[in-house]
Amino acid sequence: MTTLELTADQGGERLDVFLARRVDRLSRSQAQRLIERGLVTVEGEQARAARIVRRGERVTVHLPPPEPLSLEPEPIPLTVLYQDEEVIVLDKPPGMAVHPGPGHPRGTLANALIALFPELGQVGEAFRPGIVHRLDKDTSGLLVVAKTPRAHRHLVEQMKARQVHKVYLALVHGLPRPEQGIIEAPIGRHPRHRQRMAVVEGGREALTRYRVVEPLGDYSLLEVEPVTGRTHQIRVHMAAIGHPVVGDPVYGRPSRLLGRQFLHAHRLAFTLPASGRTVEFQSPLPEDLRRCLEAVRRGEKA
Repeated sequence: MTTLELTADQGGERLDVFLARRVDRLSRSQAQRLIERGLVTVEGEQARAARIVRRGERVTVHLPPPEPLSLEPEPIPLTVLYQDEEVIVLDKPPGMAVHPGPGHPRGTLANALIALFPELGQVGEAFRPGIVHRLDKDTSGLLVVAKTPRAHRHLVEQMKARQVHKVYLALVHGLPRPEQGIIEAPIGRHPRHRQRMAVVEGGREALTRYRVVEPLGDYSLLEVEPVTGRTHQIRVHMAAIGHPVVGDPVYGRPSRLLGRQFLHAHRLAFTLPASGRTVEFQSPLPEDLRRCLEAVRRGEKA
């Protein structure tokens, strides 16, 4: 990672505009992404892209290593539940990032997809071949991938219209009241910890439905449906109402029974681009989550 120290030679510019002007080959959108990831500070403090930089202020930029010029195919096994000429439905294992990023340049779902389906190189963004939605690295479960540009457009439109239904299983601390409800709270970058998300005034609209499936003493197994698709939405919303996901080291606390958050994309329903027929898929809990749930049912502490 390269660190740059810049001093503002004039005042009145937005931080993202200042960076795009002063750092070679850095666009304004790239500057905004660096700021969102907490890689830019002004006078030692993290700041928003819209912050106005004043003359003489010191701006520090941590530039990550450059991304590879192309996505490298890797022969990584994938669990394909369904495919036709236009879509693929996958069951993603935990521990696999969906696409390359800082800290995981290889070994991602995207690398595996391009090896199995080279034609996906013509669908969507270069480093997100056919990918229309994502799961956190340590969240397991169902994903749909587009095999053609037409299917990609169709699925993206369904996502925007909130016609793709995704239901997760989550084990959380405590028992939410009421046991079935809606969490409606805007989500944005944490004002101080820019690599985290939080419920913040002025954030993007975020709506989550939940239902208690099984009360378990100090814990509850929930079905959770994120109606909107904000980053870390379920994890942020459940923590915001005082019931963080078990094993979530960012928004809750680590678990003695589990090495990741207990969150699994369990059901997925959408309409097929070619026929318009509605299809639904299910994925059972993977072994690590089953073991954790059984232990909690026996009265063990997570």
